[in-house]
Amino acid sequence: MLEAQIYKALGDPVRLLIVTRLASGEPYTIGELSKNLGVSRQGARKQLQVLVSANLVHLAQKGRETEVILDTDKLATARQFIAKLEQQWDQRLHALKDFVENKSTDPSP
Repeated sequence: MLEAQIYKALGDPVRLLIVTRLASGEPYTIGELSKNLGVSRQGARKQLQVLVSANLVHLAQKGRETEVILDTDKLATARQFIAKLEQQWDQRLHALKDFVENKSTDPSP
């Protein structure tokens, strides 16, 4: 299940912060992303590798630097999965509401 790999990758606060930064649409190098993460540059690279493995980000060589690019299509896949779950829960809650309202207006014991 693709979504599970995506959510697992997003489950770490450092990786989530990286994705949040990249979601701004601004290009970042690994060095720029490493700043203020609370981890070393090597630690940031390890976290990025998890995101690469989940296909959430891609690395592109730009001269001497490596640019990190967010794959917004993968995030859309995760968002669609959540939307489907929300729809299912809304349907269930609506059915429960109908049941409770009909039960309370039903005069039979």
